[in-house]
Amino acid sequence: MKVEIFSDVVCPWCYVGHARFARAAQAFRDKGGSIEVTMRPFQLNPDASTEGEPLLPVLERKFGAGVAQMTSRVTDVAAEEGLDLRFDRAISTGTLEAHRLVEVATGQGLGEEMADRLFRAHFTDGLNVGDAGVLAKLAAEAGVRDTGEGAAEVRDQIGRARRLGITGVPLFLFEGQFAVSGAQPYETMTAAIDEVADRIGETPIQQLAAPADGCDDGYCAV
Repeated sequence: MKVEIFSDVVCPWCYVGHARFARAAQAFRDKGGSIEVTMRPFQLNPDASTEGEPLLPVLERKFGAGVAQMTSRVTDVAAEEGLDLRFDRAISTGTLEAHRLVEVATGQGLGEEMADRLFRAHFTDGLNVGDAGVLAKLAAEAGVRDTGEGAAEVRDQIGRARRLGITGVPLFLFEGQFAVSGAQPYETMTAAIDEVADRIGETPIQQLAAPADGCDDGYCAV
């Protein structure tokens, strides 16, 4: 099963949604299913400067006095997923280069890991994920070799998101045709994965009893 996750690394609900999806995907794999995940770019604020500025004042200018309540809610929800959101530290910044780094990491089989490190850098560590030096450090931490490539692919995928009519993230696109929008609960994610697996004929074998003695992969214990 192929799943594309459209998100932005400065989107708190994307962070929560990715954590919930990762748990649901692992549960599916534990049942014998296979999921191939590709991170896709989306920019919430394409005009943001990579020089960075404290996030809370930016949110207050955009949303007004309700920002404290808004951030408190998502912080509490994230904590239930084991995520530490520190809006008092977060830096508003442009994310085009961060997305390019995720694209490079994807080519090295580390796309999800790189995205997760960027989420944590922004929301927990208070780092400017638009800064070239910061990105180089984060890439090294994630084991990603930045080739400097990926910009054209990122622009293409951002355009594709617009053509698909995607206006909000996170969005989980299964097999290029089945979509789940928003940071849905774990149970909803699990049900969506199972439904898509059934539709495309990749439902894992269901074990009706605990495994007993047998032979596996050319080895037989007697």
